[in-house]
Amino acid sequence: MSTDSRASAELLERVRGFFAARQFLEVSTPLIDAEMIPEAHIDPFEVPGLGYLRPSPEMHLKRLLCAGSGAIFEIGRCFRAGERGNLHQPEFTMVEWYRPGDDMRAGIELLDQLMQEVAGSPPAKKTSYAEAFEQTLGWNPHTWPLERLQQVAGESIADRDELLNVLLAKQVEPTLGSGPPEILYHYPASQSALATTTFHKTGIEVAERFELYWKGVELANGYHELTDAGELRRRLVTANHQRVAGGRPALPLPEKLLAAMDNPGLPSCAGVALGFDRLLMLSVGADSIGQVMEGNNARR
Repeated sequence: MSTDSRASAELLERVRGFFAARQFLEVSTPLIDAEMIPEAHIDPFEVPGLGYLRPSPEMHLKRLLCAGSGAIFEIGRCFRAGERGNLHQPEFTMVEWYRPGDDMRAGIELLDQLMQEVAGSPPAKKTSYAEAFEQTLGWNPHTWPLERLQQVAGESIADRDELLNVLLAKQVEPTLGSGPPEILYHYPASQSALATTTFHKTGIEVAERFELYWKGVELANGYHELTDAGELRRRLVTANHQRVAGGRPALPLPEKLLAAMDNPGLPSCAGVALGFDRLLMLSVGADSIGQVMEGNNARR
């Protein structure tokens, strides 16, 4: 067995042990479905006559939650077209979990515990989205005028969120997680995706969304999950409109999930998706996930 294969197996065992100790149920959900959760910038692989290879197990995991599964997790293959690089491959392994009753703070705490127990990391630093921008650029991203964002980014992009994403990627993210892991939370409400929103004490609406960074790598993305089926449908229709505007085809909505969220309903919960290959890469000191993919292929 190669060194990476052994490291992959040992890391996988620790992940499973972490969730087993907390009474999570491990599940396995379909890789192919005719329905999707559309995202503006993620392209699935189409399987003619069958549907699409899943970009994540989220759709089916949430249907299980609606059916009363309780706390669940899955370690499985996911697929995204057009993604290749040091941190991206078209086929990769994701660890995704949900626990009913958790809000954003509880979701962040569980993610921090996992990193400490599974990866041996020090306790994570928790930083709000606004604090990260203020520490790096000296201004509040929730209130800065569009014209100023364009000037700082050196871009004429008219979409505020796209400008913030450029600034986040180029100027803020390189400063995150250089010591202990760092969890960024309370993104702009306009970037809520599938997360709930809340009002900050300053009166600004923010998304209950969080992301984990360590050693210059984004490792995980989490939400205090949106449970309103009608609002989710509205957001997914908007995502399809954005896809079409960007030259991508619209995708079929997850009607079975939306129906289940309407009745019996999705319980209040927090969910997180973590890139297993990226975590393994950091664990063995590799430079890209491609270097550890062969060992990870033996994970089961």
